[in-house]
Amino acid sequence: MAIVRKVLLENPESKLFTVDVSGTVLDALQVMKSADTGAVLVSDGHKIVGIFTERDYTRNVEVNGREAKNTPVKDLMTKEMVMVKPETSVQQCINLMARYHIRHLPVIENEKVIGVVSLRKLADTLLADHKETIAELENYIMGTGFAQ
Repeated sequence: MAIVRKVLLENPESKLFTVDVSGTVLDALQVMKSADTGAVLVSDGHKIVGIFTERDYTRNVEVNGREAKNTPVKDLMTKEMVMVKPETSVQQCINLMARYHIRHLPVIENEKVIGVVSLRKLADTLLADHKETIAELENYIMGTGFAQ
């Protein structure tokens, strides 16, 4: 079964995108747009203090009469983040995401965030693993695909 470390290694674009805690929601949205990602980590110096997602924006800004350019990201970020380790299995991550209704998980190693995995990347990894298993089973059943 695949683990988070594999997902990070296979997706080098899963690097960290951050916005400073003193920034606005608009700042966070601009980082998300340029990085083509649905979430950014919120940092205070070198410390990660929260995560802000497109879901946070859609549920809490304009629909509540706020403006992205005037709303501090620290007011809407999630401070209590669910995090995983590189050794966490992809299936465990998906289970956590379903349980907490989230789509992004920061990955922590040695008390430092080293990446973020998204539900989409995890699903892609899980699907690829299943396709590989199916091909192996088909080869076994058909007696093909073996070195002679």
